[in-house]
Amino acid sequence: MSAYALTDSWTMTRRELARWGRQPVQLVVNLVFPVMLLLMFGYLVGGGRGVSGEYRDYLIPGMLALTMAFGLEGTMLAVTQDLNKGVIDRFRSMPMANGAVLVGRSAADMLQSALALVVLIGVGAALGWRPGGGPTALLGAMGLLLLFRFAMLWIGIHLALVAGKPEMVQAVQILVWPVGFLSNALATPGSMPGWLGTAVEWNPMSHTATAVRDLLGVPGTESGHAWAAIVWPLALLAVFFPLAVRRFARLSR
Repeated sequence: MSAYALTDSWTMTRRELARWGRQPVQLVVNLVFPVMLLLMFGYLVGGGRGVSGEYRDYLIPGMLALTMAFGLEGTMLAVTQDLNKGVIDRFRSMPMANGAVLVGRSAADMLQSALALVVLIGVGAALGWRPGGGPTALLGAMGLLLLFRFAMLWIGIHLALVAGKPEMVQAVQILVWPVGFLSNALATPGSMPGWLGTAVEWNPMSHTATAVRDLLGVPGTESGHAWAAIVWPLALLAVFFPLAVRRFARLSR
């Protein structure tokens, strides 16, 4: 990416960050929602079928992965609103790199996602959870989580461009829920019916959650999933990133 495109992308990132100041409630909700899920599943709903050891140690890494799958609607709505309010047309009239709007939006989302991870890890620590493996392992786990988020983000951006209207985003984002809950975030595949457990094991998010648990030293975690936690997101990015950029280019003509 040229310096020109980087400058334009940074300008668009600052534009998205400025929205945080104008709409702080949305930012707070996005940060609090995963904490509510953690407390609900950990203390109200219960669970842990097939989990050996403390369920909290199994649940928190799973919730970190689940958080990276959810919350895409903010980015999807921002993209569709810009399309429908004519903002994209105004940007198109300026000497701006093609796709800088999407890159800026994705950069702001990634910053918020990193902040959400820090908040959730802090809440887990307050509940008595202590990740194993040391700081290096924790940073590696966060890297895998953010890579998965980046892939999910560009899937969401592509679907938002296809949907075209803010009111269609809610229907499209329902597709995220099967990805999140048909995973090993809350329970082990071995505790599920055979066909369901097989589907869960193939879920890319399950590989990320398992790799994160392995890095953080969760007892009984199967090793060797780090490669899949890297390959799956990269494969999704290889498909949906160019699709989103191509779709955006066609809309901007």
